[in-house]
Amino acid sequence: MFESIKGQLIDKTPLKAVVEAGGIGYRLTIPFSTYTKLPAAGQVLMFLSQVVREDSNTLYAFIEKEERDLFETLITLSGIGPKTALSIIGHLEIGAFHRAIASADVQLLSKIPGIGKKTAERLVIEMRDKIKGIKTKGVALSAADGIVGDAMNALLNLGYNPMEAQKAVQSVMQEKKNETDLGRIITAALQKL
Repeated sequence: MFESIKGQLIDKTPLKAVVEAGGIGYRLTIPFSTYTKLPAAGQVLMFLSQVVREDSNTLYAFIEKEERDLFETLITLSGIGPKTALSIIGHLEIGAFHRAIASADVQLLSKIPGIGKKTAERLVIEMRDKIKGIKTKGVALSAADGIVGDAMNALLNLGYNPMEAQKAVQSVMQEKKNETDLGRIITAALQKL
């Protein structure tokens, strides 16, 4: 029903944002990744998904349209509700999520709060076909993605947060585009954490 909202950001917390548009303040439920991308205050444009349940009518908001589209796809899966879908989007960037699905990386997916091993396995199976229909910016699998995935898994096994590990590995890969030695990538990523 709603596509987007453009207005003044009045308030934000890690789980919600209040945007005033046309004199009305809209309370929007957001993933943590959106919270970190929002400015302290000012004009914002957010993409919306409305979920109507028996006991609630909630607006979910995202900075990127692709995140909103992924959210709407995730909530159609059995056992994945809005809260779990928000957790997935809040803890993994879209590119990392697509790579995890494409490579059946159940270990990475099960590190997301609210996702156990069985749910992660079901997610991989159910999302493989659906992910092809979701448009994304610059998400193409390459040979380097295998190294990125291995480096991410190494950091996760050391106990690092999936989002922090992802950012560190991506930063290293941007700086050292031609690096193919897994050990050096992991070492450089650890220095960034």
